[in-house]
Amino acid sequence: MRLVTFLTKSSEQRIGALAPDGRIVDLNSAYKLLLRDKQGDAAFQRSADARVPPDMRLLFEGGDCSLDAARSAIDYVTAQKPDVGVENESIFYQREDIRIKAPIIPKKFFHTAGNFREHHHEAEKAGFSHPVLPWIVFFQNVDAVIGPDEPVIFPPHLTQELDYELELAVVLKKAGKHFTAKEAEQYVGGYVIFNDITARDIQRNEMKSGVFSFCKAIDSFCPLGPHIVTADEIEDPHNLAMELRVNGEVRQRSHSSRMSVTIPEILAHYSPMGYSAGDVVSTGTVSGVAAFSADPKAWFLKPGDVMECEIEQIGVLRNPVISWEQAYGERPPALAAEKQGNAR
Repeated sequence: MRLVTFLTKSSEQRIGALAPDGRIVDLNSAYKLLLRDKQGDAAFQRSADARVPPDMRLLFEGGDCSLDAARSAIDYVTAQKPDVGVENESIFYQREDIRIKAPIIPKKFFHTAGNFREHHHEAEKAGFSHPVLPWIVFFQNVDAVIGPDEPVIFPPHLTQELDYELELAVVLKKAGKHFTAKEAEQYVGGYVIFNDITARDIQRNEMKSGVFSFCKAIDSFCPLGPHIVTADEIEDPHNLAMELRVNGEVRQRSHSSRMSVTIPEILAHYSPMGYSAGDVVSTGTVSGVAAFSADPKAWFLKPGDVMECEIEQIGVLRNPVISWEQAYGERPPALAAEKQGNAR
């Protein structure tokens, strides 16, 4: 399944899946219809809300039971082609009639840094202040998560070195802790694309203490999407082509086989901290970031740029970069205050 979170025209948030014809199936409504028609469940509404709730994190909290129910709902409505659901609501939506959001807002978002050897080597070559090695872990601000086609907001009062980082991320389908790499597979619910937006000038100062977080956690710095592809759809997550483009120009191109440590090893290594169902774990970026290029100033992001992150078998995550003024209709607070001070 390719799972999405979307807003209807009335701004109601729902979860769905891509149907074979490209439309979006409302999973909760589809499952209600299945329970009423096929199983004769008298309490179909309550049962559907419990098994296939209209919230992505709650769906993953249901584990395989909920994911299997969602699959059965898709199969049923795809075969039956109903016009409406049990309350005359829409079952199918055209893409242009809805707004796709980030597929999930996790309870916890685990970052993995330095997992691709090539990223470490380019950092060394560029004279970066610290080695970029596996097992660097930190947490993302989940309030910074944005979805496909939503803008990354450039904050000029905070950074002049805005960078991109293409990553493959994992969505957990059940809670757990203290498990082994061999046991990790049973926790994987699906895969999603992550663009780890980073303010490099802030990062350099933060890393003097050996810790960095603010540089990656600013509002809108966490594009995630365009959908979650469930684990059964991807035979080998370590065999996926990866590419990031800015304004159509390829900046990062690599392959998930180049990870230093595998996804099961990553999940097991962090498991002592404890996972909740629906948590997201990134696996590190590949070479080609602006900061380590031959001409970083030319490659750093600026308003008007459009990023496209593509991972084989998952899709394309597209996000524009816009100015602070475009987003808020006014100058950034620090710059506005400076202008007032100069006026005096």
